[in-house]
Amino acid sequence: MFKRILIANRGEIALRIIRACQELGIETVAVYSTADQGSQYLSLADEAICIGPPKSAQSYLKIDQIISAAEVGNVEAIHPGYGFLAENAHFNEVCRSCNIDFIGPTPQAMEALGDKNTARTMARRANVPVVPGSAGLLETEDEAVRVAHEIGFPVLIKATAGGGGKGMRVAGNDLALKTAIQQAKTEAQAAFGNAGVYLEKYIERPRHVEVQVIADHHGNACHLFERECSTQRRHQKLIEESPAPRLPADRRAAMCEAAVRMIREANYTNAGTVEFIVDQSDNFYFIEVNARIQVEHPVTEMVTGIDLIKTQIRVAAGQPLPFNQGDIVPRGVAIECRINAENPERNFQPCPGLIKQIYIPGGPGVRWDSHAHPGYTVPPYYDSMIGKLIVHRPTREEAIACMKRALGELRIEGIKTTAPFHQRVLSHATFVEGLVDTGFVERMLLTEG
Repeated sequence: MFKRILIANRGEIALRIIRACQELGIETVAVYSTADQGSQYLSLADEAICIGPPKSAQSYLKIDQIISAAEVGNVEAIHPGYGFLAENAHFNEVCRSCNIDFIGPTPQAMEALGDKNTARTMARRANVPVVPGSAGLLETEDEAVRVAHEIGFPVLIKATAGGGGKGMRVAGNDLALKTAIQQAKTEAQAAFGNAGVYLEKYIERPRHVEVQVIADHHGNACHLFERECSTQRRHQKLIEESPAPRLPADRRAAMCEAAVRMIREANYTNAGTVEFIVDQSDNFYFIEVNARIQVEHPVTEMVTGIDLIKTQIRVAAGQPLPFNQGDIVPRGVAIECRINAENPERNFQPCPGLIKQIYIPGGPGVRWDSHAHPGYTVPPYYDSMIGKLIVHRPTREEAIACMKRALGELRIEGIKTTAPFHQRVLSHATFVEGLVDTGFVERMLLTEG
C-alpha cells in the first residue's frame, strides 16, 4: 500500500480523497492555487504546497508544477480526482515516467477511450450497442450526407475529442447538416485542438444512464450497477440517482454486462464510468467512457456500500478487488443534488463570493460532501459546484421526500445557490414519475420560467 499520495485537485474532491487516505493510514500532500490559500480542507492534509496563481492554466493544469510538488512532497502516487488533468493521458504518462503511480487507468487505455471514434470502434468489437452512424471520422460533406440519408434525419454531429456539449450539433436536412459540420469542426478545434467529427442518428428524448465499473491488475472486473443522469441542463448534470427509475430489469442487466465487456476490451484498470443513452423503447447505446472517478460517485457508494476512492487506491497499489460481482448487492435508492454557486433566477449566472453561514442538513440517510464553510469565499476561477447533497432511503418515494426535507434544511447565506431549483425539480410530476429525459430541464424552464 502507498504511504504518501499527492492530490492533484481542489475543493470537494480533494477533501474526499484526503478523508479516504486518512482512513487507510496514508499521508497526503494537497496542492493549491493562491485563490484556494487558507481553505480549511488544506489543513487536513499532511502537507500543502502552492502550485501557482488562481487561473487553472497556471496552477491545477500545470503539469510541471504538480510533478515538482510531488517530488518535493516525496509521494509515491498521484490521485487526479475529476476534471483538470484527470483524463489527460500525457499527464498520466509523465507521472509514471517519473516513477510516480497514477491512480487511474494506463495512459494507453485513457488515450484510446478519450477519442470517441476509437471508443466506438472498441464498443463494436466488444458487442456493445452503438448509435447508428458513420463508421469513422467524416472526411467530406458528401460522405456525411450519404450516411445521413442511410440512417435517416435528424442526425447528430459530434466532436471525437468532445465533451460538455462542445463540438455537437443537430441537423434535420442536407443544408443544415453541411452548416452543422463546419460549426462543429470550428468549435471542436478551438476547444480541444482536434477538429475531427463523426455522425450519429439523433435519438429523440433520450435518457442518460451510466454504469460504474472497476477493474484490477489481476484480471478482475466488476460493475457497480447504474446511475440515472438525465436531469441536466446544457449537457451538465444536475441530479443523479441509482437505480435508474423505470428501467426494465433485463435492460439493466444487459447494460451493466455490456459495460464490463467494454472495459475488458480496452484493457482498462481502476474505476471508470461507461455512459449510455437509452431511447423511448429502452434500447441502450454506448456514448463514451469517463476514465476517472465521477462527481456522482457517492450515489453508487450509498447503494452498494463500497468506498470507491479507497478501492481506487487499493487497485492502483496492485491489490486485487476485495469483492466479486456476486458480492455487490444494491440496496435502496440514492439521489444526489449538485449544489452550485449559481443564481437560477438569472439564467444560472455564477455567484462567487463570501459564504457568511452554512446550516448543514442531517438526519437518517443524509450525506453532505463539501469543502465550503462559513467564511469561505467561493472563487470565480473554477467550476461553480460547492457541494453535493446525497440521500439514501429504502424506496425512491422516501428518497425524494428525504431530499426535499434536506434541501429545506440546507441554508447557505451570502451567495445564491441552485438548492431552490432542485426543490422545483423534485416536486415536478415528470421527475416524481421517473419520466425524465435529457431535455426535461430545458422544457421545464421554458414552460415555467
